[in-house]
Amino acid sequence: MQLWGLCNGLDRPWWEREKIKAENPEIPCFLFGHSTGGAIVLKAASYPHIEGMLEGIVLTSPALRVKPAHPIVGAIAPLFSLVVPKYQFKGANKRGIPVSRDPAALLAKYSDPLVYTGPMRVRTGHEILRISSYLMRNLKSITVPFFVLHGSADKVTDPLASQDMFNEAASEFKDIKLYDGFLHDLLFEPEHEEIAQDIIDWMEKRLSAGNLEGVNGHW
Repeated sequence: MQLWGLCNGLDRPWWEREKIKAENPEIPCFLFGHSTGGAIVLKAASYPHIEGMLEGIVLTSPALRVKPAHPIVGAIAPLFSLVVPKYQFKGANKRGIPVSRDPAALLAKYSDPLVYTGPMRVRTGHEILRISSYLMRNLKSITVPFFVLHGSADKVTDPLASQDMFNEAASEFKDIKLYDGFLHDLLFEPEHEEIAQDIIDWMEKRLSAGNLEGVNGHW
């Protein structure tokens, strides 16, 4: 399966990750995922052989509690994704919902040829619903150290789902930060430098703590 951008499948990134870790065993490794990428990273980190190679994961606006536009869409999506996987929902255009309060940042983002802005395909939508549903059913089994960040005004993914993840995950090292009034693309918001520093500070906190327990909390 050819994925959008420079990745030709889901197996290769993890294989390359293992190769890099083998060549640089002394360098700590974190995985970062945004939106649907956050869901993919969280799912990948649920596998023990991947979690064992990580110091932790950082998730911004993860796609956890995703709901179809209409209940019937969720009902027919599994069949349609098999029969007409490339059919596009004409109304599902990423530019329709504001994702940043910074017009210049949005212009830069949507000028990037690797940022897909067209209508969503049926198979893509179905897979997002599927992984989202799986993760919400298995929040209590999450053990990887994580830092989840979400804007309270996000209209694309649900900040309350991130809060549920923090509350229910079994991880011994976990943190959450909710940014009041921020939208979906946190690293494209006017305060992106502050958010990036929060991420760096958390990684340093994680490396300093090692495997200590009882260091969870809200930022």
